[in-house]
Amino acid sequence: MVEPLPFIDDAIPQYALAVTQLVYFTVAFLAVYLVGRATVVPLVDRALKARDLDAHSRTPLKRLVRIVIVFVGFGVAFGFAGYGNFLTSLATIAAAATLAIGLAMQDVIQNFVAGVFIYTDKPFRIDDWIEWDNGTYSGVVEDISLRVTRVRTFDNELLTVPNSQLTDGVIKNPVAKNKLRLQFLFGIGYDDDIEKATDIIVEEAEKHDGIMDDPGVTVRLTELGGSYVGLKSRFWIDNPSRADFVKTRGEYVTAVKERFDEEGIDIPYPTRTLEGELQVQGDEIAGFGDE
Repeated sequence: MVEPLPFIDDAIPQYALAVTQLVYFTVAFLAVYLVGRATVVPLVDRALKARDLDAHSRTPLKRLVRIVIVFVGFGVAFGFAGYGNFLTSLATIAAAATLAIGLAMQDVIQNFVAGVFIYTDKPFRIDDWIEWDNGTYSGVVEDISLRVTRVRTFDNELLTVPNSQLTDGVIKNPVAKNKLRLQFLFGIGYDDDIEKATDIIVEEAEKHDGIMDDPGVTVRLTELGGSYVGLKSRFWIDNPSRADFVKTRGEYVTAVKERFDEEGIDIPYPTRTLEGELQVQGDEIAGFGDE
């Protein structure tokens, strides 16, 4: 009878152990992954809905949760399959890689964290009109991702803005609420009737369908300029957008100007009064001739 070779006897148990560990690994990973997809993801989605996030905003956050579930699944599977030494080595390598990547990608990580804050704090939403960097930039939000926000300017230019720029400074969102107060300064002449001009400004606001009746328009004398008396009108529009704001204000100011013309109320040009004497000598005016 032929005896089996010793190395074959040794290989069979090792092969069986490797197959067993692989089966355990696969079963453990699938169990964690499927349970996580079936329970954790819906719970996170429900929590995001409770914070009034729309479907577009919830998608990247749910994708991030799925990635975390995959990593947790790998960790549990390695431990369950008995790959302890391998898991320790992998953790050491992962820690070193994380440190290196973190140092090399500080800006990316900063923008990523800022994106999470934008999703949770909700300073603006898609289709909102926003301004930032002290009014240097403005436009309508088209897309929000975890790294950048895309804004369409009113010149139809697309701005790709790192999220950290939007969380480190002040963001102005004029359309965050359901109404917006606007103001405009009307200048009339010093000889014009202030009360009459005020009545015209109020009446034209009350006639305009885009201007709210409650709160109503207010007009105050706020300036005594060099050539005009300044009457500032403050009025409210409902459900504002950039287009509504520009259109409504333009129509209102035009209507007031036409009424001023009809009623003989002057909108004066800037004027200057010069005092003194001029001596005319031939073709030159003393003090104003060529040197």
